[in-house]
Amino acid sequence: MSIIKKLASETASYGISTILGRSLNFLLVFIHTRAFMPEELGINIKLYSWVAIANIVYTYSMETAFFRFAKGDDKTKIYNLTLSAIISTSIVFSGILIIFSTPIMKFLGYPQKEQFLIWLAIILAMDAIVAIPFARLRQEKQTKRFVTAKISNILINVFLNIFFLLGLKNIADGEYLHSLQPLAQKFYNPSIGAGYIFLANLIANACTFFFLIPYFKDFKFYFNKIEFKNLWVYAYPLMIMGLASTYNLVFDRTLLENLLPDHFYPNRTSEQALGIYGNVYKLSVFMSLAIQAFKYAAEPFFFSQTDKNSPKMLADVMKWFIIICVIFWLGICLNLDWLKTMFLKKAIYWEGIAVVPILLLANLFLGIYYNLSVWFKLNDKTHYGTMITFMGLVITVICNYFLIPQIGYMGCAVAFMISCFSMMVVCYYFGQKYAPVPYHINSALGYIVSAGILIYFSGKIHISNLWIALPYHILIFGIYLVGIIVVEHERVIPQRFKQKYPFLNNLK
Repeated sequence: MSIIKKLASETASYGISTILGRSLNFLLVFIHTRAFMPEELGINIKLYSWVAIANIVYTYSMETAFFRFAKGDDKTKIYNLTLSAIISTSIVFSGILIIFSTPIMKFLGYPQKEQFLIWLAIILAMDAIVAIPFARLRQEKQTKRFVTAKISNILINVFLNIFFLLGLKNIADGEYLHSLQPLAQKFYNPSIGAGYIFLANLIANACTFFFLIPYFKDFKFYFNKIEFKNLWVYAYPLMIMGLASTYNLVFDRTLLENLLPDHFYPNRTSEQALGIYGNVYKLSVFMSLAIQAFKYAAEPFFFSQTDKNSPKMLADVMKWFIIICVIFWLGICLNLDWLKTMFLKKAIYWEGIAVVPILLLANLFLGIYYNLSVWFKLNDKTHYGTMITFMGLVITVICNYFLIPQIGYMGCAVAFMISCFSMMVVCYYFGQKYAPVPYHINSALGYIVSAGILIYFSGKIHISNLWIALPYHILIFGIYLVGIIVVEHERVIPQRFKQKYPFLNNLK
């Protein structure tokens, strides 16, 4: 149990920063949906979908390779090698994007917007270059510096979004501070519009380098073909897996506009539907808080363990991972009535809120898959991850193709859930075949199914008065938490309380 407590402690450290960071970052949803209509945000949703994929290409899983090979005396050499490779390829990749920015943007349907792609090319290069220093921080347990750099980036980004979109834009439009309107109009360019989101991101990323200066000062450019080949052989299946996985996450947004029949949603264009779905989708990222925090802590943790293949440890980690994710799922779904009013400022976005529970469940399955995938990473069988993730991508494509014309953006959510569930099941099957782990299957099914039942039936009871709905949903959530405590009392109730209150020992 001490090993799990150590992992939980490290996950909590990253989790606090992730929750705080995402909470601040989530203010951007409020800012963007207040400043722009859905059709104006379509370009951002589409380009950032491609950026998520490009990030995988730019880093080609060198962070995981760094964790795998940077040990003992080779640590500095591997750090210099991986960072040298990333810097070199990032310059090449971004140079190509900048040179061909005009034809690329025409192909994507956004002519005369090549400046956006140039900014994104620079953003991609900076993101990739700092990935290795961030990996080194995680390996060296430099959580404080890691958190400071991440939170600072988000704070700067949020501040610049507020400045550009709530300050400069509104003053230029004459909403307030009319005396400053002529000055604001000189600095705010309406033709850029939602492009200020990219510009804010670019400036914030540039500032991140300041917090990582010590990890660039001791860097020396180094490249060895043979040594890099060893890293590449390990990393490229993970890169392909990452590409397929990320494309699986964003593929629905690239298909929605093209597959949605005309006038499927009354008085809504396909571009508006994309804007609605893309921004409502962001409510589902609450689930990724637990998943991302776990991944930050788990990769360096598992690679550093001598008893890394302990079946019991992996089973217990999975059990508590599922419990935390189910708590997130239930808590968010029970509070969508006020979360939507807080973060989605225009009522037009509320039309897509029904997809959130499905997307959250899909992310829960995806998180379980990430947890299950430990077996092939630790046993150098990363090609299994590639095959499983490609299977998930194929399922996503097929399901989107058939479901979007029938049920609109709900089809995107259902397709994603089916894909994630399939990857989870197949990964579990092969994991049990090659590296058996006694996972608590009945426990996992019990928590997921019971939470799903509560979410389903609570959704059938609509309470328009928020002051009544909120206590009602808090009560349901509280009862569920008590149920978890009763079931898991041996682990969650300290022994000193059992000694003081003997009846606690009788819990079943």
